[in-house]
Amino acid sequence: MREIAAERRRFGYRRIGLMLAREGITMNHKKLRRLYKEEGLAVKRRRGRKRATGTRAPLAVPSLPNERWSLDFLSDVFEPGRRFRIFAVIDNCTRENLALVADTSLSGRRVVRELDALIRLHGKPATIVSELTSHAILEWQNESGVAWHYIAPGKPTQNAFIESFNGRLRDELLNEEVFTSLADARRKLAIWRHDYNTIRPHSALKGDTPAEARRALERLDGPAHGARANPSTMRYAEPGLSL
Repeated sequence: MREIAAERRRFGYRRIGLMLAREGITMNHKKLRRLYKEEGLAVKRRRGRKRATGTRAPLAVPSLPNERWSLDFLSDVFEPGRRFRIFAVIDNCTRENLALVADTSLSGRRVVRELDALIRLHGKPATIVSELTSHAILEWQNESGVAWHYIAPGKPTQNAFIESFNGRLRDELLNEEVFTSLADARRKLAIWRHDYNTIRPHSALKGDTPAEARRALERLDGPAHGARANPSTMRYAEPGLSL
């Protein structure tokens, strides 16, 4: 338990319990929580963050991959203070992180190119949820036939799936690491993305990983139409990792 908590400092006792179970170590959740507290492993709550207000109505959970993707942007800084942006896409059904693209500038046309690359790998989504608006996106939407659901400005809870993902990314990586360059940021994002999709247990998936959830659904329904058989790598990738 200490080893897992030292490596994954933002994991609570439930997720640590899932990691222990993978190694054949199981125990009653009350005992697990007691040991977790006795060892002083409780995650320290970060202070001073703004909290979203407004409606809390949850989005319906899609039943198949590619029914709905969510798209959003985050920002961070290099060690010298220069800012960079991160373009994130997730599948709302499997919770899989389909892309983490880091650059100093991300235009609407760049987003369109990245979406086309994702569709070649995973197939076409029925709907994309985002607050992004641009002429390039409008043109792409008309040409691709993908429905684009706009959320209201300042209402992040209308895109709750990716807001939850953003919180995990910032809590577990962006607030934990110092980035020395764009290349360093891309490398660390790729490693975290691989871990998130294939190793990290997801509570909404009953402890499975997003990759396991996708494989289980594909065994039932087959891969998405138009997707490549093995979407294993993308640009900015080290061997075996994609960003």
